[in-house]
Amino acid sequence: MFKVTARTVLELGSELISSDPIAFYELIKNGIDAGSKDGVTILFDIVLPRRDLEEAKAQINRAISTDQFGPEGETWDFEELKNWISAKLVTEAGVLWDQAAELIEQSRKFEDLLHALDKINGLNTITVRDSGSGMSLDDLSSLFLVIGTPSRRKDIDAAISDGASDTPYLGEKGIGRLSAMRLGDELSVRTAQRTDEHFSLINIDWSAFDDPSKMIEDIEIKPKRGAEKPNPDFSGTDIRIHRLNADWSEKRVERLAIDDLSLLVNPLGKKTRQRIAVFWNGKRVAIRRLERSFLSHANAVVRGSYKVSETGPELELRIELNNLGFKHPKEISIETATADVLHGALVGPKAKRRRMNKRDIDYTALRSVGPFDFELHWFNRSILRKGKSTGDYQALRNLLDQWMGVRLYRDEFRVYPYGSEDDDWLELDKTALASKGYALNRIQLVGQVEIGRLSNPSLIDQTNREGLRQTPEEAILKETVQFAVERLRDEMNRITREQKDAKEPFIVDETRTVDLEKRMKNTIRAISKVVPNEHRNAVEELELMREEFSRYAAQARERIADMEKDADQMLVMAGIGLMVEVVAHELTRSAEDALDILNGLRKKSVPDEIRRRLESLRASMNSISKRLRILDPLSVTGRQRKERFKLDELVEEIIEAHEAQFERHKVKPNVLLPDKPIEISAVKGMVVQVLENLISNSVYWMDVEKQRKLSLEPEITIVVEDNPPRIRFSDNGPGISKQYRDRIFDLFFSLKDKSRRRGLGLFIAKEAAEHNGGSLTLDPDMTNSEGRYTTFDYRVVGEGA
Repeated sequence: MFKVTARTVLELGSELISSDPIAFYELIKNGIDAGSKDGVTILFDIVLPRRDLEEAKAQINRAISTDQFGPEGETWDFEELKNWISAKLVTEAGVLWDQAAELIEQSRKFEDLLHALDKINGLNTITVRDSGSGMSLDDLSSLFLVIGTPSRRKDIDAAISDGASDTPYLGEKGIGRLSAMRLGDELSVRTAQRTDEHFSLINIDWSAFDDPSKMIEDIEIKPKRGAEKPNPDFSGTDIRIHRLNADWSEKRVERLAIDDLSLLVNPLGKKTRQRIAVFWNGKRVAIRRLERSFLSHANAVVRGSYKVSETGPELELRIELNNLGFKHPKEISIETATADVLHGALVGPKAKRRRMNKRDIDYTALRSVGPFDFELHWFNRSILRKGKSTGDYQALRNLLDQWMGVRLYRDEFRVYPYGSEDDDWLELDKTALASKGYALNRIQLVGQVEIGRLSNPSLIDQTNREGLRQTPEEAILKETVQFAVERLRDEMNRITREQKDAKEPFIVDETRTVDLEKRMKNTIRAISKVVPNEHRNAVEELELMREEFSRYAAQARERIADMEKDADQMLVMAGIGLMVEVVAHELTRSAEDALDILNGLRKKSVPDEIRRRLESLRASMNSISKRLRILDPLSVTGRQRKERFKLDELVEEIIEAHEAQFERHKVKPNVLLPDKPIEISAVKGMVVQVLENLISNSVYWMDVEKQRKLSLEPEITIVVEDNPPRIRFSDNGPGISKQYRDRIFDLFFSLKDKSRRRGLGLFIAKEAAEHNGGSLTLDPDMTNSEGRYTTFDYRVVGEGA
């Protein structure tokens, strides 16, 4: 049987609650759960803020220890010090001011003043008030004083089992009331149910629990009956905290209301009864509300709805681009990512996640995470001021500073610490620094993610209220929102390329410049025949200008050729970089296999066994050799040079080089070749680049699909055709959705998991295909049973090649 020390209570309360806002969060949540009819009211009654209290104590202690105190050694007499302390009292405190002033006035010596300050400190209180169901005298003993009471948890579990839509409670751990000790050293509770005739009271001195020698049963706390209720129909609870631990000045209370309490309830959610009212010495403290009119200034928006139905998980994204800082029409795109896309984008192959040192996420988490919604509004701070007055701009800037960040809400109530000033749970800042184009970081995003206790039962808070427990479902939630942010950035960059950076194509037409030169020459000759002798100098000047134009035209043609060569070189280098990653991975795996075999040989002494091991080692090293042979034509020199080669032999060579990979991933390659060899003239490395990218993509997506469909037997089919030379490449993976048909070849577009999400492979493959005069497209006539495209049509060379 475990024994619990009294200090454990402090560990669960003041030391486990990391901040004052979270302490208020727990107390407010308890008031809401009690069914408060008009929300929760927080009353700060402060007559002497803690900072002034500590300063006054310091002055008195110095006075006691020495006659010389105060600035520059000045001496204050006793009455002067009393007046100085009295001036520190908050006049707005009303009755409390009268009491505090009298305590000071009654003091006759410095020690009396210290006692008076101790009593004045007890006058400062924070009251959290609700008009809920209240508690009876018996409830205080059987519920309030029972740490970890399971009553609410049982009700929530029952609601989940019954398929209820609304959670009965926001809290369930039964320890939220302990957060009061974070705010002050003493607690008093006054409560009553409607059927009670009297109030029920309980008082707790938390400092009593700090004795390391005491067990929890050594601390005696007994509820008692209080005064008669003035209103027989009253029900509710006052939790009053004394001997406060923080300096609750008016300014600080205002900051609490603006920075934390205004964000406690989802500002974009449905209207609820969760009203929060704050008063400082009777004065109402304003809590700002987020207005939709402010969000209308957002430059871009992404809204997401994650659903789980009988057919599987589904994510619908609505992306709106209003004003990216240049002239463009408003763009709205709606896309739906189904189970196959979500598996690839959010989960990815297990082996890859392990190599990236990421948590293993089973495919089932895509369902068990449950439905949730989110919306993110992007503000471009650099153009926020355009067309606005200084006052309007400053107002928008202040609102953006207050609301920036992406917060998480459960049942309309905030989950800490997501979206706090120092919390970058979506890694937005890190991603923004590493991304090209627009910076979608925390200070430019205003957003919220909405989950539910019943709809998302696997998303559970940590006991210390510092976020959700790390589970596969929590990872899916996070990566879904990250995926939406990346899709928003993709769309913004796409519109920028199409609208802002689009340039008219420049067509090099050498015959046109030659024709212009001839026309100029003929015109000058004609002029020279009719011009008078005194104007011959002008004709000669025209001839010199024509010759200079010819030289410049020749230089321009040469420079254009150099620029095209440079562009090809950049494409080549990008392709090499991508392929080095793929090939390096294969070489690493082969090397690991070889080392495993060598290590195994150390333990064996039987000659036959050694012989078999050496044979296996030879096969592994042979695989490395084949991969290196494929890498050779990818070199810059190899790729830039056209040569005659047999296309069917190259395809066989590439497939052979992937034998080890296919065997490891259990992929069956089907290669259909023509009866006669197909000889073509092309840059061989470009052809290799196209096929390597297609194979890499297929292996990835078939790995993903196999986790979703365990009975899948992965197959790649490559059909080589002649007249014209082409390769038809297909697999039995998930296929490509029709909504992404026109996007898969776009620069930086990718639906892979974020560790592989570069969006370069198919873009480079298409460019490489067109470099040889060919093309790479999706075959619109080849679809699988789910209506997704399965086949790439790669026309290797152009006409006459």
